Amino acid sequence: MSYVTILDFAGVFVFAISGALAANRKNMDILGYIILASLPAIGGGTLRDIILGVPVFWLENSGYLFIIILAAVMTFILPPKSGKPYQALEWADALGLSLFSVLGASKAYALTSSIPVSVGMGAMTAVAGGMLRDVVINEIPLILRKEVYATPALLGAFIFCISYILTGHETLSLILGGSVAFILRGCALLFKWSLPKRAKESS
Repeated sequence: MSYVTILDFAGVFVFAISGALAANRKNMDILGYIILASLPAIGGGTLRDIILGVPVFWLENSGYLFIIILAAVMTFILPPKSGKPYQALEWADALGLSLFSVLGASKAYALTSSIPVSVGMGAMTAVAGGMLRDVVINEIPLILRKEVYATPALLGAFIFCISYILTGHETLSLILGGSVAFILRGCALLFKWSLPKRAKESS
């Protein structure tokens, strides 16, 4: 098993936990946990693979489905004890976002050698599944809330591409891009960073 596959499994696991935590907040049954865990875990990657015209990753390796079920069952049995499951969801989501942004970019770059396509596919891999999760539970998706969200995914994917072109070292590029994405998203959560908005006109 390659280290990229291990990282991909890790990304699926933490994103599945974010979905299961959402199910916990909505007091769902175990099936709800599994369904919500699957949306952020494989939703974005599924869209990426369909657009790139390659076999959908989890159809070729059923291990991803076992990881999703494991994450869902673990969260069902051992829900957050802190009384703040939403904060746990945000941080699990941030970690998944940072992993998927660079892994998605890596897969797209290997297929296309295009920086714009790779950055777009990296961001899609990172944020599309979370959007599906939030829509299903009838909440405004994180990407549309005020804190910086999609920007870390875009920046992480871009840094991966530039680093890989300059160094040719995939591992280093994955670590660098993923770290930047996680740090930026983490700072947005801690300090409530947001992108500029157009000022409302006074009536």
